[in-house]
Parts: sequence; C-alpha cells; structure tokens
Amino acid sequence: MAALRALVTGGAGFIGSHLVDRLVSDGHTVCVLDDLSTGSASNVPSGARFQRIDICDWPSLRDVVASFKPDVVFHAAAQTDVGRSIREPDYDARVNVLGGLNVLRAAHAAGARRVVYASSAAVYGTPDRLPVPETHPTRPISDYGSSKLAFEHYLHAYQARGLIEYAALRFANVYGPRQRSDGEGGVVAIFTDRMLAGKPVTIFGDGSKTRDYIYVGDVVAAIIRAASGPAGVIANLGWGREVSDLELFREVAAATRYTQEPTYAADRPGDIAHSCLDPAVARRTWDWKPTVALRDGVRRVVEWSKP
Repeated sequence: MAALRALVTGGAGFIGSHLVDRLVSDGHTVCVLDDLSTGSASNVPSGARFQRIDICDWPSLRDVVASFKPDVVFHAAAQTDVGRSIREPDYDARVNVLGGLNVLRAAHAAGARRVVYASSAAVYGTPDRLPVPETHPTRPISDYGSSKLAFEHYLHAYQARGLIEYAALRFANVYGPRQRSDGEGGVVAIFTDRMLAGKPVTIFGDGSKTRDYIYVGDVVAAIIRAASGPAGVIANLGWGREVSDLELFREVAAATRYTQEPTYAADRPGDIAHSCLDPAVARRTWDWKPTVALRDGVRRVVEWSKP
C-alpha cells in the first residue's frame, strides 16, 4: 500500500494505539485525535502527531482535520461501555452518533478518500444462528449497539451520494496489551489483573455465556487492509469460535498460575448469551484471517501486565 496521510480518532486508546504503531512502522504519516477520556498519551508513539481533541467539539475537529488533509480516516473513537449506554443513552448517542457525524463531515470537507470505521458485533443483537454472518438481521438490544449501527447508516448515505468511501468492521471481543481493566468489555484484561493480584474473579451468569475473542494485532491487520480495495464493505472480524466465560477463566488462570475458583453474579442488562462472528467477508475481500490463538494471545497479555 502506498504511503498514506492517516488520521486516527481514538488513537491513544487500546485498539487505536496499536493501529497507530503499525501505521507509523509502515511509513505512513499519522495524526492522532483523542480526548484522553479513556486513552493515554503514553500510548502514542513519537512518530505520530498528537492532538488532544473531543470529536464532539466540531470547530476544533474541523480545523485539525482540514489542516492535516488525511487520505484515510480510521474512526476508532467511541463510547464503548454497554452498561453506560443504557444508563446514559444521550451521552452514548452524543459520542457515537453526533461525534461520528462530526468526523465524517470533517473527513469529507478535508478531501479524505475513505473512512474505516470500528463497528461492533453489538449491532446484531441476539443472534438467530452462529457464527453470525454479515447478512444476519441487525437488531441491537443495547443503546451502544444502536448507536454503532446508526453511524454505519450515515456512512452508507455519504457513500451513496458520492461524498466519501467507507469500510465498516464489526469487531468481536478484541483483547490484547494496553486494554483497560476498569471497564466492562475488557474481560481478558479484567481477569488478568485480578488473577495476578490474587483477587477473586467474578463471572456474570453461570459461566456458559460465550464470546468470540480476537487478538488486537489480528484486528489491526484487517483495519489496514480495509483502507484500500472495494468500498462499502461491511465485514466481521472474529475467529468464528465460541469461547465460554469459564473456558476463558481457565485459560487466563493457567497463564497466571491462579488457583482460586471463580465467584458468580447475576447477568447484566444488555448482555447477549452467545456470540461469535463469521469472518467470511474479510477473508474473501482482503484475504484476511486471524492468526493468534487464544492461548498465545492470553499469554502475551499476561506477560505485558506483570508488574
């Protein structure tokens, strides 16, 4: 891929910062936008330009994007807490829909060719079948899933009017180094931190709930490929394999040498019982497939997390 001027929103966060590392190492010119509400400036490599900006601050966002003139905008900034989206749906919509629209408008105004969007498996809601294909109906059951899906529709509308191209990537449960352990989505990070500290680990439900865990490096490889090739692609990023909460607990326990048993608590509102994604579109479109097995990925997180 030819050298890009790449703008990354949320580039100081977990997934965004790994993407920035890869873009910089590949020789692209990178500008990071992040308000540091969940990210850290220390995650941004010295080879990238950093601007502390809230995507909901339209004048500041517009000016920075216009000045940088990106070829491609990688939009990873988001409100990602499902529980908070249900408690504060106005805040969730402000960041994920209105903030996203600001990014889209600024990208178009600056002449960007494409937006690559970090979407979510939450757009599907409760699946009819597993693994979930991209053709599955989108029926989100959380405000978070609704806001992520809404922005996909805006991207489609802009492309349909010939304003900008897009690719939307629906992530399964992404994990890896730098993931925060104080939210609800970073289960691997949460389990790892508590086990290394010898603290009790809580599983919500009876341990049979399943998710599809995908290592951050594999996700970044797909995001990079989505910057070129066909436009208007919506693709799942996952292994297509269900991993139960109890199975994940056992993997992290083995890597941390944790010997306690889990404690159990009631399921949380908005949680889906079973989820995994069919990544066939990404495989067909970009010849992409995940390469880091759960055991190896968990081991990398544990090594990174050790004091």
